Amino acid sequence: MLSFRSQQLTVVIPTLNAGATLAATLASIAGVAEIIVSDGGSTDETRSIAAAAGARTVTGSRGRGRQLQAGADEATSTWLLFLHADTVLAAGWRQAAEDHARADAAPGLAACFRFALDDLGWQARVLEGLVAIRCAMFGLPYGDQGLLISRALFDDIGGFRDLPIMEDVDLVRRLGRRRLMVLPVAARTSADRWRRDGWARRSLRNLVCLTLYLIGVTPARIARLYER
Repeated sequence: MLSFRSQQLTVVIPTLNAGATLAATLASIAGVAEIIVSDGGSTDETRSIAAAAGARTVTGSRGRGRQLQAGADEATSTWLLFLHADTVLAAGWRQAAEDHARADAAPGLAACFRFALDDLGWQARVLEGLVAIRCAMFGLPYGDQGLLISRALFDDIGGFRDLPIMEDVDLVRRLGRRRLMVLPVAARTSADRWRRDGWARRSLRNLVCLTLYLIGVTPARIARLYER
């Protein structure tokens, strides 16, 4: 029987000045034998928080795709879970992940979690519903839903590419919707970016960036737009 308390699962978390949220993320996955924080040059308490939680930190240049791949390169497990530093997995995630990994088709089938936001407002519920529709219709979860994938499948599709943005969409498109399922457990992400930028403005910008990527605009050009 597979148990993620053994060395069969590595959680990889890319960070850059994630001190405000990282502790909660790490607490939600406490007990996993191998946690790798792939840091892009934080100047806050990110690395000390990781060390206090027993995570191993690898440090390199900034760039989420690059950082995710660097963490995967250091992993020793047969399963990988990629998780953002402002995302907290709900109770029951471990059982859902173990159930997925036990399935006969599991080595060739990746999984993500249900998107949720840590906000009680109606705007958050609307956005969660729209994300659920996007995932159901197009098989396009974002990285803030986490990604559970066998090492063999991850290597087979080529891992994360060194992209400045859209590294998550790039990878799941190579997976294809038939090799990706949504687990019935929430990955609850901080809504600070939406509250700061405005719910409509942030959501519209994300949609524009996705559309530009899908029609062939380079990630470098999209990144310049996203960071404005």
